[in-house]
Amino acid sequence: MKIRCVRCLQNVKHRCFLFSLFVLAVCLLVYIKVTPRDSVYLDPYGIPASVYGILNRKYNINCTAIYELDPVEIGKTLEIKRKVAVAVDDESALSLTADCQTFIRARAYNQVPVSEAERSFPLAYSLVVHKNAPMVERVLHAIYAPHNIYCIHYDQKSSPVFINAVQNLARCIPNVFIASRLESVEYAHITRLYADLNCLSDLMRSEVKWKYAINLCGQDFPLKSNYELVLELKQLNGSNMLETSRPSEFKKQRFHFQHELKKVPYEYHRMPVKTTAAKDAPPHGIEMFVGSAFFVLSWDFVHHISSSQVAKDFLSWSADTYSPDEHFWATLSRLPGVPGHIPRSEADITDLRSKTRLVKWNYLEGKLYPACTGTHVRSVCIYGAAELRWLLNDGHWFANKFDPKVDPFLLTCLEEKLMEKRLPKQI
Repeated sequence: MKIRCVRCLQNVKHRCFLFSLFVLAVCLLVYIKVTPRDSVYLDPYGIPASVYGILNRKYNINCTAIYELDPVEIGKTLEIKRKVAVAVDDESALSLTADCQTFIRARAYNQVPVSEAERSFPLAYSLVVHKNAPMVERVLHAIYAPHNIYCIHYDQKSSPVFINAVQNLARCIPNVFIASRLESVEYAHITRLYADLNCLSDLMRSEVKWKYAINLCGQDFPLKSNYELVLELKQLNGSNMLETSRPSEFKKQRFHFQHELKKVPYEYHRMPVKTTAAKDAPPHGIEMFVGSAFFVLSWDFVHHISSSQVAKDFLSWSADTYSPDEHFWATLSRLPGVPGHIPRSEADITDLRSKTRLVKWNYLEGKLYPACTGTHVRSVCIYGAAELRWLLNDGHWFANKFDPKVDPFLLTCLEEKLMEKRLPKQI
């Protein structure tokens, strides 16, 4: 009887111990699940230049070491990223821009150095955006020069906070304005092309006598300073820079059949869907080319297109195609007689030849460019800090995609390197 009681007591103790371990494990799991990573709120006020550089200073990140591919420094950023969440949202951008004087002073928009070479060669920008106001501000800040002109087109479906933050940008900075006509932009739809055309129309009426128009989206970032970009644009001698290639059989489906805007059961909600109805041939015997939605276009080209009946007819014909912005500019740039036109007989100008936009596709990594060190979204790399050197040395003028929530250090280091190159040592 005594032995049996001892055994019972031992069983009770064993069960209590197991139960205690179970409770402890549950508590740890709950703690891990609900306890957020360190959250970094980037307070802009009182910081003289790059407010976002505070992140690098806080963690003593050396951008030059990252540029030199120092494994210790790059490893440090990876370790910090596992522990730190960058808390930037539309509300923070709205707060940042609420007081224009404080905003301008904090972000040093009134201290951008400009050479005479730049001043005599102003640029125009079309920014088509729909989310992430802090990133929009960073893109604008990186490309900003007081003699340039900037049109922002925001999606009418954007959140009220985002819209207010973007409107504040235009209110605070004299040479930034909101497009006079706004679209509700749908993915791969003609409305995306309309957004850029609306900005280009406004830019043509601007008093700024710009030389080239450049379009960007909210996840782009420059790889050249304004000074460097001007030097390279001058070498174009009035020609344009954009992708324009002969379409594959697969791409031809985009404009050989009519497309209808329909609801879809995934991310975009609505997008053009191919029908069985064949389209008529393009007007005026136009030969089709495809490329990217992004461009660097001369003033003469934009002026010509804005008054060309051929271009207007082609735009109307493109309304029920898939992603018309990816064939509109590529095709028009090949039309004989347009300013800076590219002969139809000339070889394809792919994304590797065109300097407009550097995009890293996952299926070409290891073949045409190194592996992505950030993450992928729809086969496109969102860059990581270890790609800083490659980005700056590849030769392109802009790149896509960037996201501070994926890698905040890459953006702050890009900003640092671009600020170093805003003016040459001798002008």
